[in-house]
Amino acid sequence: MVGLTRVPGLLFGGDYNPEQWPEEVWAEDVRLMAEAGVNMATVAVFSWSRLEPGQGEYDFGWLDRVMDLLHAHGVAADLATATATPPPWLVRAHPEMLPVTADGVRLEFGSRQGYCPSSPVYKREIVRLATAMAERYRDHPALAMWHIGNEYADHTLECFCPESARHFRTWLEARHGSIDGLNAAWGTSCWGQHYTGFDQVEPPRTAPGPVNPAQVLDWRRFCSDALLELFEAEKAALRRVTPELKVTTNFMSILHGLDYWKWAAAEDIVSDDAYPDPADPSSHVGIALSYDLMRSLKQAPWLLLESSPSAVSWREVNAPKPPGMMRLHSLQALAHGSDGVMFFQWRQARYGPEKFHSAMLPHGGTETRGWQETLRLGADLGRLAEIAGTHATAEVALVLDWDSWWGLEAPESMPSNRLRLKDLLLSWYRPLHARGIAVDLAPPGRDLSGYKLVIAPNLYLGGEELLSYEGELVVGPFSGVVDVNDQVRDGGAPGPLRELLGVRVDEWWPLPDGTAQKTDLGTASTWAEWLRLDGAETLAHYRGGDLDGLPAITRKGRATYLSCLLDDVTPVLDEVLARAGVEGIEVPAGVEAVRRGDYLFLLNHTTTQQRIALPGAGADLLTQTAMSGEIQLAPRDAIVLKETR
Repeated sequence: MVGLTRVPGLLFGGDYNPEQWPEEVWAEDVRLMAEAGVNMATVAVFSWSRLEPGQGEYDFGWLDRVMDLLHAHGVAADLATATATPPPWLVRAHPEMLPVTADGVRLEFGSRQGYCPSSPVYKREIVRLATAMAERYRDHPALAMWHIGNEYADHTLECFCPESARHFRTWLEARHGSIDGLNAAWGTSCWGQHYTGFDQVEPPRTAPGPVNPAQVLDWRRFCSDALLELFEAEKAALRRVTPELKVTTNFMSILHGLDYWKWAAAEDIVSDDAYPDPADPSSHVGIALSYDLMRSLKQAPWLLLESSPSAVSWREVNAPKPPGMMRLHSLQALAHGSDGVMFFQWRQARYGPEKFHSAMLPHGGTETRGWQETLRLGADLGRLAEIAGTHATAEVALVLDWDSWWGLEAPESMPSNRLRLKDLLLSWYRPLHARGIAVDLAPPGRDLSGYKLVIAPNLYLGGEELLSYEGELVVGPFSGVVDVNDQVRDGGAPGPLRELLGVRVDEWWPLPDGTAQKTDLGTASTWAEWLRLDGAETLAHYRGGDLDGLPAITRKGRATYLSCLLDDVTPVLDEVLARAGVEGIEVPAGVEAVRRGDYLFLLNHTTTQQRIALPGAGADLLTQTAMSGEIQLAPRDAIVLKETR
């Protein structure tokens, strides 16, 4: 499992905020937790001001009692360092630590994450508090793991204050070595931006016109690294006192702002917060992609640390989850490698911005539908305990590179602002998911030799890393365009992939909104390219329009190149899957089939009963029923088949 020796089986529970309730409520909380089968609670996430009401004036007594209660009722603690939001006394003493926007506006206290990531005051204080927390609870029997921060970059990704500028300059000097190195990397001879010293460099604040895209790309890298420095500082403090305990921080699915490959390397356990929209009948596909990323980050089981029992509180319309959906969404996370299901939050709040956010224990208490769903899920997780620690094996990988993502979606100066990396990933993931084909995500530098098929929907930056891969390869458009410094490759795209792909891009051909370009294998929208062959064969031509007769999709040996964004990649995908020898699991539309070790999850995301032909025989762990042949799967129901080998 995720490696928590104090908690066997699958984890079940959620964020617990006892400081929001009178102490007489706590006894009921832990009693009901035990009744529901809860074995883990995340505590103290936003408790800094309650734990330290004044500089160095600690009040741990209430948290001591909470930790004791949890342990007495068999509930382990995912104990937060409480540093997610600085207390008002610290902010008032050091207002310079509040974040500043690109327009120079200093944001006020009154929400959360009210700090500049580069603030030396904030960094000093979080290390001090994390150390105090570790020393206080190092030997407490409830403590199972550490939870640092909370949803980094959710509200504060960047700050443009003078302290951030100083930090940015230090980061740039370490990256580029000298001011000459920076000038060369940024191409500052353009628009008269040549620097003669690092002291002249500022963050990419609001300017009269477009800001140097190389500067913006380095800023994106810096912002991710600056927040990671905060995480690493707290982790080091915890390690000094509790070296044996694992640490995590909760990711936010596929988040643009943070390079999760680097972040995951710093974590012991990958954890994620996931909130698919109940009102979107296709949301289970996008969240499955996020779950597969979480599993792929460390190529190991991970933990769903936050999810919603029913409605959230932050959409324009907060639809509830219909009966069975809480359970179905939870089982989906397990199918994709999570070793537990945690929620925000345990008891529904009475006040604050999240008072209408659902909880495991709703406002109405134990008489509610929501509580019955909590009880049912707790019982199910007990039946599924044996899947903890098992792994999924994928034969297909999707390449995801944060540097390419940041460069591709630069706010200005691109051929088109319609190319969005998540959309490109989903265009391939969606049909793979429908076929029950397991998918890993991978950074370009990872060893890809274990995969039969690798798909790079876009590699705007780089591409060299794919040259050593010897399996079936698909590369999407606008790839191999620039180097690591966002400078266009000599000879044009696809840069280092030209010989492998056997093509040269003569000219980008972005398609205006509302227009389309026909090809032999379907319709393209958003993007096309004027392509010249250089050793490749044509699989599909453009038909009609200015590109009529030119190659649209090509192949050279094992490598396929798409110069356009097909509305449906199925014809190309079917061909490369057959060439690679990758087979899926045939299920009806809306039914998800996922293998995790010896267990086959079948999840019916539709509102109608579905007939499914099982690929083999086994027993459903949820009902202890032997199954083979054809079965009927009820709406929003699932089976977890332990297959007979």
